[in-house]
Order: sequence, then structure tokens, then C-alpha cells
Amino acid sequence: MKPKFDIIRLSKWFFLLSSLITVAGIVVFATLGFNLGTDFKAGSRVQMQLNQQVDETKVRQMFNSVGLKVDNTAVTVAGTGRNVAIVRFPEVLTPTQISQIDQAESKYFPKATVAPKVDTVDPYVAKQTAQKAALSILIAAAFIVIYIAIRFEFRFAVAGIVALLHDAFIVLAAFALLRREVDLTFVAAILTIVGYSINDTIVIFDRIRENLKIVKPKDVETLKQVVNRSLWQTMSRSINTVITVLIAAVILYFFGGVSIRNFTFALIIGLVSGAYSSIFIASPLWVVWRGRSLKKGKSGVKTHTA
Repeated sequence: MKPKFDIIRLSKWFFLLSSLITVAGIVVFATLGFNLGTDFKAGSRVQMQLNQQVDETKVRQMFNSVGLKVDNTAVTVAGTGRNVAIVRFPEVLTPTQISQIDQAESKYFPKATVAPKVDTVDPYVAKQTAQKAALSILIAAAFIVIYIAIRFEFRFAVAGIVALLHDAFIVLAAFALLRREVDLTFVAAILTIVGYSINDTIVIFDRIRENLKIVKPKDVETLKQVVNRSLWQTMSRSINTVITVLIAAVILYFFGGVSIRNFTFALIIGLVSGAYSSIFIASPLWVVWRGRSLKKGKSGVKTHTA
């Protein structure tokens, strides 16, 4: 693609934009926190297929009739016809309570033909699940750093992992702000985003490395020109790839069912953020770092080249 503007020269504005998003995300985390699902928080989740449009007031009355208090944010309406009610409780429901819910559903919603589906997670399992989810993301990030450091150089690895953290943070902030439930499918989405985003970043890094073999920069200005040219040479590929995957993700969001909607929503946010960070964050960060060694080279210290 023909260069439209100098990405590297405008990088400070991209850094500023990402910094503002990061600050906004920290404020959201501090004030709202996460809407953790039963995968990460002990409790029960009741899903009812009502075969009629959900009346939240009636759903609350139903649970109140069996002695269960429903919080203001505990009821989620789902389904293409808004006929599925999902209710979360902070406590683990007993078999007696589950039986009472089954009977109450028949009384309040006679059109429901399927018994309520109840998922429960005890505190120990919830804690273990949260720890394993965080560990899986850290291990994935560590192996990515090692691979890029070996395949390219350490500075590429650090720039790439900063871009990945940026992507994961954007998705986390979006979920916290929109109060979407964070469950295991969310973790799967984060790992998918990490893999996709680093793939796009590596393609750009590889083009930079190839161009550095042709033009060996002696100063920062030449380095910026090489990186800017590399970014535009891979721009069409980056945009076309993300649009293709986005089309599939959006279709999956609307027609894939309620159970994977959190996964596809996180994927959509992460794909957009990943494309942005691969182009406008990772490579400019590398230029800033690499440029410092070039400046030292002019004063007599050894100048490194890729």
C-alpha cells in the first residue's frame, strides 16, 4: 500500500491515545471492578428457558417465593427472542432449593418445558480456576517473549509483549465498563487474541528485519523511514486479515448462541485493538528503543544493527 502518512512521526499521538485509554481503564477497574461469573466466584447460576419473553419482575417474584433474594444486577435476559433468563446467586444452592426453583418455574412460567439448568461452583474451585486462568495467560506471554527474543531480538520481544498487554487491557476495560460477565470463555478469548495479535506483529517485525538488511540505518531518521516503509508495505495484509476475521467474529456473535457471546464479544474488541497495536504501538515502541542505541553510536559507542 502507498504511504498515506508518516506513522512513526505521529507515534506520540498514538502513545497518547493508548495512555488515555489505559488511564480510563484503571478508573473503570477501581470504581466498578469486574462482573465475575460463577467460574471465578463461588455461587450458583440458574438458566431458565421460558418459551416466552422474560418478565424480570416476575422472575424476581418467582425466586422470592422460594426464599431467594435476587440482586439488582443478577438477572440477565438472553436468547434471540429474549426468552432465556439467567440468574446468578452468590451462594451455592442446595438440592432442596433447586427442587423448589423447579416447582416455582412450573407455577410462574407454565410455558417452560425444560427444567432450570443450575451450575454451581464452590469457593475452592472458583479460586483455583481464577489462578489457573491468570497463570495460563502469563505462561503464554512468557513463551511469546522467549520466541521473539530468539527469532528476532529482545527489543522486538518487549515491544511485542507491551502491545499484547495493551490489547488484553482494552478488552478487560470494555468488559468492566459494560458490566459483561467474565467467565472461562473470556479467558479463551484473551488467549486467542494474544495469539492473533502477536502473529500480526511478527509479520511487521519480519518485514522490518528484511528491510534492515537492505538499508542499514546510521541515524534515527533513516531508521524511522525504514520502519515507516515496512509498516505501509504490510498495511494491506494487516487490514485485510483483520477484516476477514472480524466478519466471521461478528456473524458468530449474532448467530452463535448465548453461550459463546462473551467469547465473540471479547474477540471482536481484541481483534480491533490487536490490529491497532500491531501497527501503531509495537513498531513505534521498537523505534524509540532502537533509536537510543543509534544515538549512542554517533558518540563512539558501538552501533547495533538488526
